[in-house]
Amino acid sequence: MSLATKVLAVNDHLPIRTGAPVHSGKVRSVYWLSAADSARLVAERGYDVPADAPLAIMVISDRISAFDCIWHGEGGLNGVPGKGAALNAISSHWFNCFREQGLADSHILEVPHPLVWIVQQAKPVRIEAIARRYITGSMWRAYAGGERQFCGIELPDGLEKDQQLPQLLITPSTKGIVAGIPGVPAADDVNITRNDIVSNYQAFNFSSVDDVDRYETLLAEGFDLISARLAELDQIFVDTKFEFGYVRDSAGREKLIYMDEVGTPDSSRIWDGAAWREGRVVENSKEGFRQLLLKHFPDPDILLNKDRMQERQGLARDNALPADVLMAVSATYTGIAEKIIGKAIELSANPEAEIIEVLGAEFGLID
Repeated sequence: MSLATKVLAVNDHLPIRTGAPVHSGKVRSVYWLSAADSARLVAERGYDVPADAPLAIMVISDRISAFDCIWHGEGGLNGVPGKGAALNAISSHWFNCFREQGLADSHILEVPHPLVWIVQQAKPVRIEAIARRYITGSMWRAYAGGERQFCGIELPDGLEKDQQLPQLLITPSTKGIVAGIPGVPAADDVNITRNDIVSNYQAFNFSSVDDVDRYETLLAEGFDLISARLAELDQIFVDTKFEFGYVRDSAGREKLIYMDEVGTPDSSRIWDGAAWREGRVVENSKEGFRQLLLKHFPDPDILLNKDRMQERQGLARDNALPADVLMAVSATYTGIAEKIIGKAIELSANPEAEIIEVLGAEFGLID
């Protein structure tokens, strides 16, 4: 069996019984279950959710996106072997740690397969909750260009590239288009200040102004927990993106939860500690793949210039990357995952067939 067959590249066509169209993102596809199937699973599995809570099956793929494009490799390798399982394993691990430490719950109710989550529908907070402990990437480029204010926070002069910041910085941006906020463009991924959020908390889907404090606390506590655990592995948690939302428990109580994914190589920068102490940056995250692409193509401006998106899409569509490039990315993802969870990431021989089998036999969701 070829390596390509072990990659789940397409994940929005599975014969899962649904009550709404499948939503397919860059990496995950979401299958919203019917009201009847949701209620049945709540009763059968004993989930701590309202009896009528909408549920979904979330299936992660092995696709890899960078610079808003999906990339592929030679020999029909349309993803990165082990990437999806690594991301799910890391997120599930950190979500469990957060719950065990009394921080907050997540949207995950059950993990029936390494590539699958059963989740509760949440009302998302419309913020990309970004936390930074080191100055690098886009923040460093802006700082080196003379900027000192980031999301309303003033940075001192004299900082150097890749150095640790004086404190954890929370630099949020909009998630999707949030309209009607003075001074904030109605566009996705726009930097915002804490005052923007507090003054317009309802527009960002917060239930109360006090929950702005709560989200910042959960972001900082979650960051510190992951940072401390990674430090034990001599890995540095550089920066990350969290997402939050609201759900209700079986008693109808609303609670703010972590959602999407946390502490993964896709949503975070993770550096090797030993290399950093020697003055080198060795990425154990997707940033390494981004840097590789910038070096691989002769005109990196295509990847960085949003005005050249059509050319960029053509670059991704028409260029199969060398297989060893994607295997190096696989080693990064599975390697950091195995460090974090303490066991091997096993590649499914036929992930699609396995998912269909378990969701049919154990959950009755395959027609």
